Amino acid sequence: MLTIVAFTVALGLLIAVHEWGHYRVAVACGIKVLRFSVGFGHVLYRWKPRRQRPGQDTEFVLSVFPLGGYVKMLDEREGPVEAAERHLAFNTQPLRKRAAVVVAGPIANLLLAVLLYSAVNWYGVLEPAPVLASPVAGSIAERAGLHGGEQVRQAGFADGALRAVRSLEDLRWLLTRGALDGRDVKLQYTRPQERGPREAVLALGALQSRDADPQLFRRIGILGPWTAPAIGEVVPGGAAERAGLRRGDVVEAVGAVAVVDGQQLRERIRASGAGGHPPRETWRVRRDGRSLDVPVQPDLARDGEQAIGRLGAYVGAPPQMVTVRYGPLDGLTRGAVRTWEVSLLSLRVMGRMVIGEASLKNLSGPLTIADYAGKSASLGLTQYLVFLALISVSLGVLNLLPVPVLDGGHLMYYLWEAVTGKSVSDAWMERLQRGGIAVLLAMMSIALFNDVSRLFG
Repeated sequence: MLTIVAFTVALGLLIAVHEWGHYRVAVACGIKVLRFSVGFGHVLYRWKPRRQRPGQDTEFVLSVFPLGGYVKMLDEREGPVEAAERHLAFNTQPLRKRAAVVVAGPIANLLLAVLLYSAVNWYGVLEPAPVLASPVAGSIAERAGLHGGEQVRQAGFADGALRAVRSLEDLRWLLTRGALDGRDVKLQYTRPQERGPREAVLALGALQSRDADPQLFRRIGILGPWTAPAIGEVVPGGAAERAGLRRGDVVEAVGAVAVVDGQQLRERIRASGAGGHPPRETWRVRRDGRSLDVPVQPDLARDGEQAIGRLGAYVGAPPQMVTVRYGPLDGLTRGAVRTWEVSLLSLRVMGRMVIGEASLKNLSGPLTIADYAGKSASLGLTQYLVFLALISVSLGVLNLLPVPVLDGGHLMYYLWEAVTGKSVSDAWMERLQRGGIAVLLAMMSIALFNDVSRLFG
């Protein structure tokens, strides 16, 4: 139920803001708006304000299918217009006004994202501290000399300036951008009981990553924050319960190998199934202030095509958390910067998909969006606001693409009109609209296939 409510609220808000952008600028330009609709199909609710701006007679409508919306304006191409109102029609407006109305929808979504990111910055969000877990064996982080337990102080692209890192999420965002852009990332960090900072360069330029997925961070080697190698909740009937492990046990060694954090222990358990039969090993655990030797044999499980070991218990104590909060101006600035960065990254990924350098698996549809809406809402208000901001950016960027039937397609027509001095002919307009619909249907089909594969594959 939470997923349905969170998805409906998200979709309704983002569509309403997008259409409000078109509506508000149309009214400001003196264009008569006939209907403002959120949704399509059967009308659930309609309302017409008694007091409206001069020349306006707008009906506001909420319809049954909330997968889109529209602003219907007076237009000679869609029906007869009285001579007395011809100056209020959309098609009779100067080019600059028509372009302003069209671009206002995507701009409204981007401005909403700035506001949402800023609100999160002002309110503050609890995030894991930038203390690194043990890197994945053979990963870029391990080759860069990281061992686990490092606290990242500053980070940035290797060819640019470093800036302060306040949480692990800050670092993960930088790593995502570096991997997808093919840029190396430099870290400045400190280690416990060492004086002075150290530096490491993560060679992300050699990744040639096509997907922003969990496997990307396995290749980088930074999967999460540092956690103590403690046993959490034990699953009844699992390998941990059979071995006699208890909640609160701290694992000091597995066989002859010392365990330094939860990530190292999780990776060792996972790798134990690689041979098809997890071995029985002696674990040294600390319980109630004394050390015990406990024989443990993980169960065999599968992660896709890969055989892995499974303990049947939560591994790792809760990580160190920090509250990240910014002042009014700094929070707004960072909100605008994050919106800009996400927009550029979205455009780059879309461009790379077009030329075949990025996988089409990056496309997501309504099922994945609904799933993430529910998950983010269950984590709290700030996570849900971040989700809304991300989707709002995606909606704004998508609508600016030069694809007929999208806002960017109409801007493409106006660019042609500005250059040639004449509008696109009706015949060409019809051909381009059909092509645009075909492109959108193809994108929707791929996105839906990806949704089904992610959720049920």
